[in-house]
Amino acid sequence: MLRGDFHMHTWHSNDCATPPKSLIKRALKVGLTCIAVTDHNQIDGALAVRELAPSQLKVIVAEEIKTPFGEITGLFLNERVPPGLSPEETCCAIKEQGGLVSIPHPYDRVRYSPLNESQLSTILPYIDIVEVFNSRTTLLRDNDRAKALAEKHGLVQGAGSDAHSTMELGQVAVIMPFFNDQGDFLASLREARIVGKRSSPLVHLISTLNKLRSKYLRFSYSH
Repeated sequence: MLRGDFHMHTWHSNDCATPPKSLIKRALKVGLTCIAVTDHNQIDGALAVRELAPSQLKVIVAEEIKTPFGEITGLFLNERVPPGLSPEETCCAIKEQGGLVSIPHPYDRVRYSPLNESQLSTILPYIDIVEVFNSRTTLLRDNDRAKALAEKHGLVQGAGSDAHSTMELGQVAVIMPFFNDQGDFLASLREARIVGKRSSPLVHLISTLNKLRSKYLRFSYSH
C-alpha cells in the first residue's frame, strides 16, 4: 500500500521556503511513498522534486492554480496552467493535458482562496477529486462539509497536509493501493483510507513570513 499526501509546497511558491531536497528528505522520513507537489501557479517545484526523488517516492506533478474566484488544483500535469483564467477555463486546461481536477479546501472559512458555491456548481462536471481533509483547515466542520460535498456527488475523496514547511509533512497519510496512471489513481483513491490530524493554526504565520520575505527579496533585487 502507498502512503500519500497530495497537497504540499516548495520554495517555488512565494509563501514557502522549503527546497525540493529538504521536502524529499522529510517525506521519506515520515514514511510517505507518494506525493503531489502543488506549488502556486507553477510546476517548476514539482518537476524538480520528481527529478531528485529516489525510486521509492512516487511524485505527481501538480499545481494549485489561482482563478478570479478561488483555487483549483491540477494533478498529473505536463505543462503549467496560467493563473487568472475562469474556473471553467482552468478545468479545461487541466483536462486538455490529461490531468485531474481537484478542489482544495473548498469550505475553509479562514482563507480567501476557496471557490464559492456558485462556482463549484458551474465546474461540477469537471471535478474528479474533492480534498476532504486539509491539515491547515482550522475548523473541523469545514473539512466535514467538503466530505459531504464529495459524498453527495459521488466524487473521489483526497487529502493533503498543505505543507508550507517540512515539519507539516506527516500530518496526513492517504493509505491506498498502488497505481500506474491517472485512471488507476482515481480507482485507487476510491479505496483509500485517510489518516490525518490538523496542524497548529500558527503554521499560517510561516506562510505570512515567507510572503514578506519574498516581497523583500523582490524589492531588493529591483533596487
